[in-house]
Amino acid sequence: MSVFDKFIKRGTPVKAAQTASEYSSNTLFRFPERNVNLSLYKSLRDSVPVIDAAISKTVRLTGGFTVKANNEKYQKALDKFYKTVNAGSGRCGLQLFTDTYFTELLTYGTAAGEIILNENGDIHSLYAVPAKDINLKRSKDDFSRVLICRPDSFSGEPLNFQELLFYTALNPDAGEIFGNSILKGLPFMSDILMKIYSSIGKNFERMGNLRFAVTYNPGSDLIDRSFAKERAEQIAAEWSNAMDSSEVRDFVAVGDVNIKVIGADNQIIDSEVPVRQILEQILSKLSLPPFMLGLSWSTTERMSTIQADVLTTELWSYRRLLTPVIEKICDMFLRTLGNCDGVTVIWDDITLQDSLDEARAKLYLAQAKAIEKTASNS
Repeated sequence: MSVFDKFIKRGTPVKAAQTASEYSSNTLFRFPERNVNLSLYKSLRDSVPVIDAAISKTVRLTGGFTVKANNEKYQKALDKFYKTVNAGSGRCGLQLFTDTYFTELLTYGTAAGEIILNENGDIHSLYAVPAKDINLKRSKDDFSRVLICRPDSFSGEPLNFQELLFYTALNPDAGEIFGNSILKGLPFMSDILMKIYSSIGKNFERMGNLRFAVTYNPGSDLIDRSFAKERAEQIAAEWSNAMDSSEVRDFVAVGDVNIKVIGADNQIIDSEVPVRQILEQILSKLSLPPFMLGLSWSTTERMSTIQADVLTTELWSYRRLLTPVIEKICDMFLRTLGNCDGVTVIWDDITLQDSLDEARAKLYLAQAKAIEKTASNS
């Protein structure tokens, strides 16, 4: 007899968590708010190059993988599927599809995909669902199950073949089914950064492209005062001709003419410190060492090693999110061949340094065990 028998009836499924609100249980995500966030995250990648580069590098650093069929009889067919499956946009290969899927996951916090079958029931292609078309809803019959709904349905109508669909949420909040983008929290800092760069551009446009103030001061002579306007017009015409000429020309004027560079006495505000402070905040969110993005900030060898270790841990956490997706796709492929033994995803080593450190650690451990064994025998 189960300890829960007095709370539930046998054969009655648990439809929802008792503590879950109606919003988190049965309704779709609030569309206006989410669509605004999607547009904002896309604009961040378009306007801030360091953010776009960080996401692209994170995808590449996560590395490649191979899939091994638990039944060796189907390994050759699985290898062919891995290399040749249609990944969309004229590309082939499960690796390329995973890169696109992972990019969407990092940028928008939620990624979804679909396995498309042909008329024979075989896998024809893999489709990465655009973030704007991802609508999710909890199942009324199983609270732990999330259904992917029609992109044009505001009533929450689930798609028919959920077994062909899959989705991943990145760091979702408690009780939520949508994930959080790694860009969450960056719009404010990025807005300040773009204002600084915009101000730098305007200042260089004003001061970098030299403008001159030519002043003619008529003398006390009556003739000079009488023809001041005509002489000013002549000076202006000659000055314009000298400036517009493709050759270096001298400017000759008669009388008291004063020429000054507009803005030459002003000094552009030093932006190095505030820009670096903002970039530090951005990079701390993106979890990439500065040197990987071409930022030559002073650092020590020990600090670089620690940063590399932190990045390795971050990349493995991403791999744990992608592994179930890869397994589901390959399992579906093997099922079309009549095999249900499953697959194993084998990830490549992140860097050669990781392999070297791992080998050194194993050596030290073996030496320590040998010393302990010698000491115990003696």
